[in-house]
Amino acid sequence: MRRSTAAVVTATAIALVLPATTATAAHAASTPGFLAPADLPPHPSSDWYAGEVTAGTPDPLPFCYGQALPGATSRHREFWTELDATARQVTVVEKDTASAERLADLLHRTVRQCAARTEAQYPDVDATGRSLGRVNVEEGARLYAVQVDTEYTRDIHLFSVGRDGRTVTVVQWGQMGRFKDAPVAAFRDTARTSVAKLD
Repeated sequence: MRRSTAAVVTATAIALVLPATTATAAHAASTPGFLAPADLPPHPSSDWYAGEVTAGTPDPLPFCYGQALPGATSRHREFWTELDATARQVTVVEKDTASAERLADLLHRTVRQCAARTEAQYPDVDATGRSLGRVNVEEGARLYAVQVDTEYTRDIHLFSVGRDGRTVTVVQWGQMGRFKDAPVAAFRDTARTSVAKLD
């Protein structure tokens, strides 16, 4: 189109290009940012790796909070190490702030009740949950831990539920181990970053 000498063709080309460029920029501005591998708690013997940001809810649904996620407006990203540690971030953009507040409250309740719900569903499993406090960032984030013991394994999971305006994000970290093995301080930084990147 640049080689055309017809003014009408040039004008048409500009008219077609500008709206698309504006729309692309607007979409990028409205799409919440996701964590990068470097934002996760450092692993002592492996790098973190990440998949693409994917529309919809993870399949299978995440442990503890998956049933509370709205599938149509969810986006997620998976993270993993070369060993047993994994992580996931799910982000939901609601239609307004009030809807986001309701979703965040639902996710808080769902994670808080996870241990009791897990034991009720699986009688041969011992699960213990803890609240790890709040992170002051935007509208805030709250941290939780759930340890799950079976006859053969013991796993520890950390969760962060945070909100910025009408956007809610959940970060989940997990590996084999118990409460004392969880990198709570580093995960607190991860939670703060996850909410800060939503803007």
